[in-house]
Amino acid sequence: MDWKNKLGALLSEDSGFEFAEESACVNQECKDENQVQTSVLEVCLDKKGRHGKQATIISGFECDDEEVKNIAKELKMKIGTGGSARGGEILLQGDWRDKVVEILKTKKFKVKKI
Repeated sequence: MDWKNKLGALLSEDSGFEFAEESACVNQECKDENQVQTSVLEVCLDKKGRHGKQATIISGFECDDEEVKNIAKELKMKIGTGGSARGGEILLQGDWRDKVVEILKTKKFKVKKI
């Protein structure tokens, strides 16, 4: 239900209106949080095409791009480095494989270090 419909319902004279869809959304979010990641994320080190500079690449995500961007943002903040998230992959500047594996395991992801 979009915000215009909710606002219209609040302003309407019908006092018996309830937001039934909203409670369903809350339950859906809880289910998503409890699901365990089934795929294995691969964490590898890459230097090709980067003029000798190292980059940690995390691939194998099954979630949407917005979720991958949020995970990348959290990793960059916790590690204190730059990076990006594109095409279902996360790229972090530098060799952070050990730290990335620890962080992702605490978030209940299955991780394989290459």
